Amino acid sequence: MMGRLKERLVSFVNNRWLVFVAAMWIQSCAGIGYVFGSISPVIKSSLNYNQRQLSSLGVAKDLGDSVGFLAGSLSEILPLWGALLVGALQNLVGYGWVWLIVTGRAPVLPLWAMCILIFVGNNGETYFNTAALVSCVQNFPKSRGPVVGILKGFAGLSGAILTQIYTMINFPDQASLIFMVAVGPAMVVIALMFMIRPVGGHRQVRQSDGLSFTFIYSVCLLLAAYLMGIMLLEDLVDVSHVLIVIFTVILFFLLVIPIIIPIILSFWEEPRHPAEEVLLPKPQEQEAGEAGYSRQDSQEVIFSEVEDEKPKEVDLLPRSERHKRIAQLQAKLFQAAAEGAVRVKRRRGPHRGEDFTLMQALIKADFWLIFFSLLLGSGSGLTVIDNLGQLSESLGYDNTHIFVSMISIWNFLGRVGGGYFSEIVVRDYAYPRPIAMAVAQVVMSVGHVFFAMGWPGAMYIGTLLIGLGYGAHWAIVPAAASELFGLKKFGALYNFLTLANPAGSLVFSGVIASGIYDSEAAKQAQGHPIPPQISFSFFSGLFAAADEPLKCVGSVCYFLTCMIMSGFCIVAAVLSIILVHRTKSVYANLYGKSRT
Repeated sequence: MMGRLKERLVSFVNNRWLVFVAAMWIQSCAGIGYVFGSISPVIKSSLNYNQRQLSSLGVAKDLGDSVGFLAGSLSEILPLWGALLVGALQNLVGYGWVWLIVTGRAPVLPLWAMCILIFVGNNGETYFNTAALVSCVQNFPKSRGPVVGILKGFAGLSGAILTQIYTMINFPDQASLIFMVAVGPAMVVIALMFMIRPVGGHRQVRQSDGLSFTFIYSVCLLLAAYLMGIMLLEDLVDVSHVLIVIFTVILFFLLVIPIIIPIILSFWEEPRHPAEEVLLPKPQEQEAGEAGYSRQDSQEVIFSEVEDEKPKEVDLLPRSERHKRIAQLQAKLFQAAAEGAVRVKRRRGPHRGEDFTLMQALIKADFWLIFFSLLLGSGSGLTVIDNLGQLSESLGYDNTHIFVSMISIWNFLGRVGGGYFSEIVVRDYAYPRPIAMAVAQVVMSVGHVFFAMGWPGAMYIGTLLIGLGYGAHWAIVPAAASELFGLKKFGALYNFLTLANPAGSLVFSGVIASGIYDSEAAKQAQGHPIPPQISFSFFSGLFAAADEPLKCVGSVCYFLTCMIMSGFCIVAAVLSIILVHRTKSVYANLYGKSRT
């Protein structure tokens, strides 16, 4: 009996669903950057910053959230728990120091030093994201869309979760939210860091997988609906503190529910013999069968010629006919090579769908199409998230926390829904996943128009559209990158693509949005053109003295900025459609078999 219990406990500890659930919990407090809209007003007032200087902090935050080269490198050198520990320490030191400064417990530092602290604190996120995604994508290689969508979704939802916990604790001042951001995620990550790892059996396919993912999706939808309901209730009605505590306890219960899956699979489901569970072919064999070439050096050169010689229409044929045509071409090339009629050349690098290094990916047009589409799409969405406090204030709303929480919830649903629907696109239709990204970018373009116009209720509709579209990017892009460029160097590839976020934020928020906002605020305050101290340069703001804070009122504050971002979202959608056209044959090879 004890031996059987020990066997089940070992099965539970090594269950890939336990790793997935632990990664969900880490991600649920990992998106600390999304509460910047809530902590930025207290930083602005405490340190007497103007909007340009506050935007400098926002860009530094975005850089910290996205510059993950060190996280990607350390995740390949250190065990994943070691990388998580480094991220937790960065988060604690960076935001902890900011809290000390804002509350007067430490001397005020220059703006450039504050930017470094925000960068260091937020850079902890990259370790959390990298460890969670790398481990779970390796554990679920055939369910990349749902896995990435759910994990990134919980990161997006963390803003609403942290805000609700903050409301429950009922701190005496707003600066305490910074303290919670510094301490809370570090505690959770340190408690769970040993669970996050690739485990054995990641190539297993069980009948329970579909039901397990359905259960997780149901919990996600219930969690989002619940958070939306209590946030609106707390905003519209004067709710007692006891009721807020009850709401938060129920929230914790919903977050814990997914642990049921690994418990049932480990303790109640009868174990199968390994021979019955390992149903997926080995990656090498599968790639050879699908792409039409082998990994072995003796055949690689011939199959490289096949890739060059075969007509493009072959990739669009049914699987059996495609393999037949490729086999005929292979036979001809083998015979020609044996007779010396063909001088076989070596391949210069992997083909799409194989494992790329970062340097190999950087010379591919498809990689840069993903990058610039992400820069324009997610960069504009991140600008809205970072400026949500000032945007809602300019339109006459007093409680900015409600919009920060709402955009976190829509961001969450966008990530979960983006992963789910993009998976339907590739699984059921063998169509390129980036088409879902193009749809998300069109949705965001409409959302920016609502923000620009400032109509009654526009904040609610704009928050919905921007949150859904922005969130979908972070479910679709990692999955598409792993399909086109492989899993072997996924951490490095993913962390390079995330650089699109701060690059977009630097342009849209650090230059365009802050410059236009201060310009309009100066006109309203003084009634004449832009004074000399108003600069459109992010870098000049880093070393400038703190001018008197400027406040802009009305839709004019962000009208031009949002219309510019709306146009760039359309450009991003066009880039995504070009990527779709270029990768049709790749997705036909990867997923066409499921439809034949």
